[in-house]
Amino acid sequence: MIAFNKGKAWMFGDNISTDLIVPGRLSHLRSNLPELAKHVLEDADPTFAQKVQVGDYVVAGENFGTGSSREHAAHVIKLAGIKAVIAKSFARIYYRNASNIGLWLITADTETIKTGDTIEIDLKGSRIIVNGTDSILCHIPDGILLNILLDGGLIPHLQKNGGFAL
Repeated sequence: MIAFNKGKAWMFGDNISTDLIVPGRLSHLRSNLPELAKHVLEDADPTFAQKVQVGDYVVAGENFGTGSSREHAAHVIKLAGIKAVIAKSFARIYYRNASNIGLWLITADTETIKTGDTIEIDLKGSRIIVNGTDSILCHIPDGILLNILLDGGLIPHLQKNGGFAL
C-alpha cells in the first residue's frame, strides 16, 4: 500500500473561498508566507491555525478554493503542514495553483468525515481510510499531474526531468 501517514481531519463546509483561507485584510503579509500561514483558515475556524499539526488533512464539501486566484491560498495550507486537502470538488484555479506547488487535492465524498477523525490515504488503492476501519473511495490524480505531485510541484518536476516527463 502506497499511503500518506495518518493525520487528523479538520472538516470545513462548502464554498470555502480563498478569502476564508487567507483573509484579504492580511494581504500585506503576501510577501511573508510563513507569517501569513499563521492565519490560515482563521475566518472559517479561529482556532485552526494554532491547533493544526504537520501531517493533518483539511476536509471540505463542494467547491473548495472558490473566489479569486490568490496563489498564496494554496501555499499557506501547504506551509501549515497540511498533507492534502480532501473535498467533494475544487475550484479550477485553486486546483491548478495547488498542483503547481505540490499540494495534494483529493476528490471524495466527504459526508461521513468529521473533525478529529484519523485519516490515512491509500494512493494505490484510491481510498481514504477513516479511523482505521471505514474506507471511502477517492480520486487520486493520475498521469502527468501525479508525476508533478510526486516530485513536489511543477518547478521541481521540470528541474528533475529537464521538462515534462510524460
